[in-house]
Amino acid sequence: MKRVYLDNAATTPLDAAVIAEMTNVMENYFGNPSAIHALGREVRTLVEKARKTVSGLLNASPSEIFFTSGGTEADNTAIRCGIAAYGIKHAITSKIEHHAVEHTLNTMLKNGEIDKLSFVNIDEKGNVDYNHLEELLQNNERTFVSLMHANNELGTLTDMVKVGDICEKYNAIYHADTVQTMGHYPHNVRELKAHFIVCAAHKLHGPKGVGFLYVNSNIKIPPMIYGGAQERNMRGGTENVYGIVGLAKALEIAYAEMAEHQAHIQGLKDYLKEQLIAEIPGIGFNGETYADKSLYTVLNVSFPEMDMADMLLFNLDINGICASGGSACSSGSNIGSHVLNGINADPNRPSVRFSFSKYTTKEDLDYVIEKVKMVVKQNALA
Repeated sequence: MKRVYLDNAATTPLDAAVIAEMTNVMENYFGNPSAIHALGREVRTLVEKARKTVSGLLNASPSEIFFTSGGTEADNTAIRCGIAAYGIKHAITSKIEHHAVEHTLNTMLKNGEIDKLSFVNIDEKGNVDYNHLEELLQNNERTFVSLMHANNELGTLTDMVKVGDICEKYNAIYHADTVQTMGHYPHNVRELKAHFIVCAAHKLHGPKGVGFLYVNSNIKIPPMIYGGAQERNMRGGTENVYGIVGLAKALEIAYAEMAEHQAHIQGLKDYLKEQLIAEIPGIGFNGETYADKSLYTVLNVSFPEMDMADMLLFNLDINGICASGGSACSSGSNIGSHVLNGINADPNRPSVRFSFSKYTTKEDLDYVIEKVKMVVKQNALA
């Protein structure tokens, strides 16, 4: 049976060049990068070379890049340590953020680490109300703002430049969850005015278990993980060296091939959308789908009401189609998507997130369209 992978927002397959780079490190460089002898210094050089590669692509200083275990740790560090460093008591976010942000801020509110948590208004497509954000910031206290660049379930994009300008106006600290967009859009940190942005390597054909946190040099935060002087005293623990090298290689490839891959993937997304509209009456879409407002790797499809709607993903799976019903971090949960709830999506219409990569082909999508038509027809309401 043919198998088509359309869950790239959850994770992406490793690029062969990334595997080769990591394999070389695993086979030939085993020293601890904190050791002062020759073998340790060799490995330290690899880590710092990777840091320089990442910082160069982002127009950052190497001293602003801190390697982590992934996006969740990076988000937690930015939020917890950014708030603690400046004694902030008011945070602003939205109700459709990734759980790495939502759960962290709700826990901090519950534990009394912040006194107030405000939610900026969003519309039925997941767009941020920038006027409401300004209203929430009009006070005399320093505030922490956490708003993602692209929603991981809907694909709707937030204007980071506009948010950065608003935050600067009110002296707010701005954290942007850029996990879904890192390597898919250029991020010039000298233009964005964000204090924190993040990366998870496995979203851009790099390895799992490694990411980074960018911390603007104008602010200082304490570490979240103690235990050693690694990452310039910002993250205790021996570095995941081959993961870090793989991350840098994946990001380097992503930037070099970005325009080509964006054109390819946007074309596939548009094609799937057009074919679904033509073939399935009553089809709809959650979030923005226009190219300038939507992450080109994500299409969230709202299907017509059907029998056994809760089995839709299972039926796609047994037909060889790997997709998701929401955030990958909630896979296996019987709780509805907080993102779809947050935009008041129709709970009677099952939704599927199809997400694409540079390896997706038109032939893959033709197969998907054929199988989706069959599944919808088999489960159509009488």
